[in-house]
Amino acid sequence: MEFSELIRTGRAEALLLPGPGQPPVRGTLCITSHHLLLSDGHGSPSDLWLLLRNVDAVEKRVAGNSGTITLKCKDLNILQLEIEGLEETLDIACSIEALSSLESVTTSYPFFYRPQGLRLGDSEYLHPPDDFYQQVALKTNAWRLSTVNRDFYVCASYPPALVVPCAIGDEALARSAHFRQGGRFPVLCYYHSINGTVMLRSSQPLQGANRRRCAEDELLLLEVLALGGGQGLVVDTRSAQAVKQARLTGGGTEAKAAYPGWKRLHRPLERGRPLQDSFVRLVEACTDPSLSMDRWLSRLDGCRWLTHVKEALTTASLVAQGMDREGICILVHGTEGTDATLLVTSLAQLILDPKCRTMRGFQSLLEREWIQAGHPFQQRCAHSAYTQGRPKNEAPVFLLFLDCVWQLSRQFPLSLEFGEGMLLALFDHAYASPFGTFLCNSEKERYLCEVKTKTHSLWSSLNQSKERKRLCNPIYSPNPLALWPSVEPQSLQLWAGKTSLRFHLPSLNPGSSPWLRSLTGFFHIPNSRSFLTLDSTT
Repeated sequence: MEFSELIRTGRAEALLLPGPGQPPVRGTLCITSHHLLLSDGHGSPSDLWLLLRNVDAVEKRVAGNSGTITLKCKDLNILQLEIEGLEETLDIACSIEALSSLESVTTSYPFFYRPQGLRLGDSEYLHPPDDFYQQVALKTNAWRLSTVNRDFYVCASYPPALVVPCAIGDEALARSAHFRQGGRFPVLCYYHSINGTVMLRSSQPLQGANRRRCAEDELLLLEVLALGGGQGLVVDTRSAQAVKQARLTGGGTEAKAAYPGWKRLHRPLERGRPLQDSFVRLVEACTDPSLSMDRWLSRLDGCRWLTHVKEALTTASLVAQGMDREGICILVHGTEGTDATLLVTSLAQLILDPKCRTMRGFQSLLEREWIQAGHPFQQRCAHSAYTQGRPKNEAPVFLLFLDCVWQLSRQFPLSLEFGEGMLLALFDHAYASPFGTFLCNSEKERYLCEVKTKTHSLWSSLNQSKERKRLCNPIYSPNPLALWPSVEPQSLQLWAGKTSLRFHLPSLNPGSSPWLRSLTGFFHIPNSRSFLTLDSTT
């Protein structure tokens, strides 16, 4: 397929209405294979250069000999184009819809993007899979780097190299993988050097209604206890009822009799469609100008987004507390182990490990616990909050993680080397990016598509001196202690740092009500120059 086949009209005269506070731009609109361009011909800073992959939904309206196209973007921007010509309007809308929804990875923009100052292939050396093992090996010789998955045969969603106990051979690992959904057997993701406890992640065991067992899987977790203090806790990110239903379809959880020394704790975290619906309702509430204050607060409470933030932080804190204060080993898993599991393990490391709070350490954490660990970015970030279709595999799990990190940065403003700009950049690039870092759903897919050798790494760009200076926290002061976040309602704020998301609230005087002043989260009040701080609870 040629890109030209999808471009019905490549050029038209248009007026861009970018949003409140920004001047309109009149000029020539052009569509290329990957971008939508609009320029007034004078090189104005307000010229439009939009990556088409960023378009989440296209709405068109025609009247007479002209039309209006509204582009709702994945980064939550909303752009409006007034185009001269009825046929041009319809053709441009159709072209944008087609080019913004291409599913082929190798024809996406990262495979064509060649910025100055960056070299192809750098991503292979920035955060190699054995980096984590080298750090663990400096503290203990009880763990080894296994290449049992070097050809992705054992587990399609795991990287080729994994850290496992020395006493467990590759044959036993392969059998354990056969007993776990998707082959995701328990692997080390964090070693707590203070007391030698460890955190592992996996998918659910394929226990089934017949209560199947796997001697190799049981031996693996028994060996973990021998290395890490003798006590273990399985943190299951599903409810007990969900586990019972999973058992009927071949899944389940670790039976107490089969895994002595391991206790079990259910901490249900939403994923999939419920989480996506929550995000959609949040954005709808924040962009509806017709809502009264009471109605807006009711809808904010009803979307439950801050409840998800609270539950994620609470679960991660429990995991961190178990390792740091109770001296127990932790295994985290849900069903597949690629969503809520990674959310919990990465947040727990951010709480415990000061290295993860540095710029490089945070990038390494994301690479190890999200990208290499198999979070399906291509599926989860296929659409944002504006898509008109029924969600399939979309879910803003990574955005929820970024929100939780922002909560930590607000409560501990000196302890993270990176600022809010870093989190906003990651949100943007996860959904639409010229870099290949977040492409595909697994390391296997990236290997088959040659992503690491044919696209540039986001980390290379963010680590350039100018970008690094922009993204760093200017008041950063290294903190060797664990960060224990508060999850009380008054401590959690609704993250409104996405300045592109326009909040429409009633025109009220913030000083007129002590109740309103007690709420948290920044929102713009129309017809006012002040900002009102609004809380997560109503």
